[in-house]
Amino acid sequence: MKDKAEIYLAGGCFWGTEHFLKQIRGVETTEVGYANSQVPNPTYKDVCTGNTGAVETVKVVYDPQTVDLDLLLNLYFQTIDPTSVNRQGGDNGLQYRTGIYYTDKKDVPVIEDAIKGLAKEYTKPIAIEVIPLANFYIAEEYHQDYLNKNVGGYCHINPELFELARKTNEERK
Repeated sequence: MKDKAEIYLAGGCFWGTEHFLKQIRGVETTEVGYANSQVPNPTYKDVCTGNTGAVETVKVVYDPQTVDLDLLLNLYFQTIDPTSVNRQGGDNGLQYRTGIYYTDKKDVPVIEDAIKGLAKEYTKPIAIEVIPLANFYIAEEYHQDYLNKNVGGYCHINPELFELARKTNEERK
């Protein structure tokens, strides 16, 4: 079994998504950036125009022996409105859509099963984009670990969910 795996998750503004995912035991590294851009090396300003097709995304490198993809996805689902199109919280625009971008085709059945399970909880259709990762451009340095650098900074994720990640870690010990 591989000792590291990666998945790319988009859940609105990448600041909160990254901060949440970093709380999960087994997540080894995170990096925020722009996925599936039609423009090479877009800047934040470029992405905000809506003309790049890019989505604010978090690259997640994790230890699958410590946290499996199914649990990681189910925790991620807690932080988003999976029925919302191009919007999470107060963030609105193409770059704020939700998505799961994979690099390993073996992850597809796990992702599909997780989405099917999630869909049972909603009457509206699930609006999470699930496609292979085409590209990923690292965001500017000031976006990396933003909420650690700017305590109390804007985040669309309910702060109680950060405690959910910590609690889940305790239950898995």
